[in-house]
Amino acid sequence: MPEHIAVADKKAEKAAYEGNKLTKRLRHHVGDAINDFNMIEAGDRVMVCLSGGKDSFALLDILLGLQKSAPIDFSIVAVNLDQKQPGFPAHVLPAYLESIGVEYRIVEEDTYSIVKRVIPEGKTTCSLCSRLRRGVLYRVAEELGATKIALGHHRDDMLHTLFLNMFYGGKLKSMPPKLVSDNGKHMVIRPLAYCREKDLERYAELRAFPIIPCNLCGSQPNLQRQVVKEMVNDWDKRFPGRVETMFTAMQNVVPSHLADAKLFDFAGLKVGDALVEGDTAFDKEEFTDPRPLDEDGKPRRAFSILDSRAKENACGG
Repeated sequence: MPEHIAVADKKAEKAAYEGNKLTKRLRHHVGDAINDFNMIEAGDRVMVCLSGGKDSFALLDILLGLQKSAPIDFSIVAVNLDQKQPGFPAHVLPAYLESIGVEYRIVEEDTYSIVKRVIPEGKTTCSLCSRLRRGVLYRVAEELGATKIALGHHRDDMLHTLFLNMFYGGKLKSMPPKLVSDNGKHMVIRPLAYCREKDLERYAELRAFPIIPCNLCGSQPNLQRQVVKEMVNDWDKRFPGRVETMFTAMQNVVPSHLADAKLFDFAGLKVGDALVEGDTAFDKEEFTDPRPLDEDGKPRRAFSILDSRAKENACGG
């Protein structure tokens, strides 16, 4: 065999190995998130919001894979909101969804014109666009009988939102993995909560998803979110593991050592009360991760939705 062919074969073999490893990692991250937060239960009808971006494509693809091996039965319907942006390739998503055989609905609502009419040129459109889109999706979820609304936000989105609220909103608040919808009628879930954006980017390339860019918000490069994203990405490059540690902190909150009187009864605190973590304010702190981590810096789990076990009422078992 010629040397150049052998080299090409080795590269292809390595690429296939890395691709398989990435796929398994993402599947387990999604399975762990579903288990940890009881996102999907037996009989659920999950409406996956498909924007045409890498994250929502990956979300749908991974959920469809997990659906085949999950210990419970649940259905999936993909929904795309065509907001009538100029140049939007309306044929792409229907063709893709039909090719994979998933139930879907394309909803046509001209929210683009509303946003352009209400928001002055050059101003941020994301807030109004999101509110309009959210209202439409809640309505469609009710029409479809969906019990869960799955969004494609990932771990990095959650961290960026945390810093945005800290820097600009004065709140310790992020995107929760699971919450009740604004209208109080639906449960919103984020199964990609443990997934890294760079892994999702690689997965999109691997699966060759027909990505559709969002020209409406993508034309605004100076958004506060972009600034925060660049900050976090810089930390990730210069201090490997910092992003993973920050995300772990979001799961390891100590209210008694913050300053929110609504969250912890500081006023009623008395000598002799049971200690939560005690007074370590004058001690030299040793910063160690409280739980064993896997190779991706994520706390190890004892089980996942991929486990082979009898059908149960919840993915968490």
